[in-house]
Amino acid sequence: MAESPVKAEITAAVWKIEAGPGTRVAEGDAILLLESMKMEIPVAAPRSGRVKAVLVAEGDLVEEGQVVATLED
Repeated sequence: MAESPVKAEITAAVWKIEAGPGTRVAEGDAILLLESMKMEIPVAAPRSGRVKAVLVAEGDLVEEGQVVATLED
């Protein structure tokens, strides 16, 4: 199975996890929401697949470019 990383586009706090491990997602679906300066920023699936792992927890601070989840076919 091909595995794809899902990366944060900005430095922010993880506000809410929308799709946990095992969830099927379509390209563009929100996997989690980040919060920065009172704005919610979705982290979208780069392709369709199944969420293999979410590597962060709600409340964690993530850096721009950090892998926050992985997808598989």
